[in-house]
Amino acid sequence: MLEQVLQHLNNWFLVPDGIHSGEFTVQDGGITLPFLQTGQYFRVVGSVFNDGLHQYPAKDMTEETFDGAVWALAVPKSVISLADEIAAWDEKNGVPGPYTSESFGGYSYSKATNTSGVAVGWQDVFKGRLNTWRRIGGII
Repeated sequence: MLEQVLQHLNNWFLVPDGIHSGEFTVQDGGITLPFLQTGQYFRVVGSVFNDGLHQYPAKDMTEETFDGAVWALAVPKSVISLADEIAAWDEKNGVPGPYTSESFGGYSYSKATNTSGVAVGWQDVFKGRLNTWRRIGGII
């Protein structure tokens, strides 16, 4: 869920000079990145099998050699905690389906909708708290 939250925020919390481009090799499920610290999040871009968010040292990556970039990130603990809270909410409330209301055999229900008429999702519920970290432009 953390990756979805960062994507939604358009904010990866990139450290200064944090984009490292070149050839990288994933071997034995991991990648050696001397510019990262244990527990630090990083984003892989340009890989066939491993694009996305990982935490160092990653041990579940697919072996490959790729030309791409690794972004060193400094995701605040409060954003990680919020992503955990969002994941719990999303698990409890499920993925919004295509119907906002339905009735049959004396039973009916209606889901809350946002201003677009779409069933409310985590983006709507947590909007106020997410806006603190939202970036309008750029890749950071």
